[in-house]
Amino acid sequence: MQRILAQCNKELVQFKRDRLTLGLAFILPLISLFIFGFAIRLEAQNIPLYIQDFAQTPLSNSYVESLLADDKFETPSPSQLLFLQNQLSQINSYQEIIDQGIAKVVVVIPPEFSRNINSNNNSNIQVIVDASDVNNARIINNTIKRITTNFLEQSGLTRSATKIIPQIRIWFNPDRQEALYLIPGVYGVILWLYPSLLTAIAVAKEKEEGTMLKIYTSDISATEFLLGKWLAYLIIGMGQASLIMVIGALIWNLNLVVEPTSLFIGTLIFLANSVGLGLMIGVKSDNQIGAIQAVNPIVLITAYAFSGFIYPLSNLPFPLSIIPNFVPLRYYITITRDAYVRGIGWSDVWFSIIMLIVLGILIFNNARNNLKQMQLLD
Repeated sequence: MQRILAQCNKELVQFKRDRLTLGLAFILPLISLFIFGFAIRLEAQNIPLYIQDFAQTPLSNSYVESLLADDKFETPSPSQLLFLQNQLSQINSYQEIIDQGIAKVVVVIPPEFSRNINSNNNSNIQVIVDASDVNNARIINNTIKRITTNFLEQSGLTRSATKIIPQIRIWFNPDRQEALYLIPGVYGVILWLYPSLLTAIAVAKEKEEGTMLKIYTSDISATEFLLGKWLAYLIIGMGQASLIMVIGALIWNLNLVVEPTSLFIGTLIFLANSVGLGLMIGVKSDNQIGAIQAVNPIVLITAYAFSGFIYPLSNLPFPLSIIPNFVPLRYYITITRDAYVRGIGWSDVWFSIIMLIVLGILIFNNARNNLKQMQLLD
């Protein structure tokens, strides 16, 4: 134990002396938090919309106002309208408005719009949607339907009373705040990337500078050497976690909705996985550049594709659906979203805690076995 603590103290002293690494270790996570927190949006906003109203009646004008009042669509400014009019004089069809990127959705209201509605007849409007982005197309389609339904109800134009009226209650996140869903996941991505990156660079640096050979010839074991580094960067990782969670609470007003023990223990074990990944990669890398090039794709691919950070894991086809079972970030995101959104507690996250422990042991053993083999080869 004394050797492990001595190795840990050595790592912390070296880390503290390197002012550049010390600064980047805490500045980069903050930058990432701001970029992810403010840049990522799951729902499209300010979608360019062009409306051609051939009816020009009070009813059609009211419908146009309903479309433009929704925050999903972007209201053209006077200068944009003038530009559109100049462009449209050279365009032969509404499809070309989409093709040339002038708008993402075109709504055409026919001349008989108001007459048909007042006569209790159906009035068809034409809606052309740019579906090159499938998610945006789905949002546009649902938004147009919702606005139209609300417009008919508010105008008293529904033909008959609805037989089924669902009473919908939004659970966990009634205000539908995107930050409440995204930021807890961002915590996981940041703590998956930076502790592992710092650890991998530190181990690879020792190999690159030749100091690893002194360790091979000393009486310190591979387990003691790795545990010393693991403990040091676990402490640094806890500092990073505390910083980003405090900043996240201040900026996005994120508050825990469950007692903090599950989040604290889950964060500690997850950081052990992250640092262990850095040890495993650092041991296998010959230099710092190689360590960076190995950490980045592993972390980023698992974070975006196999963790449930943005897209549901149920969307993954077999056999790719097997991979998330071995990604620690997948389980940690479950823990953070429970702590900040769901609020169920241990009954919801106990399995994730166990899986993080199992994966952490496997990752650390892999790093230790690789270091032992290198000692035997040398």
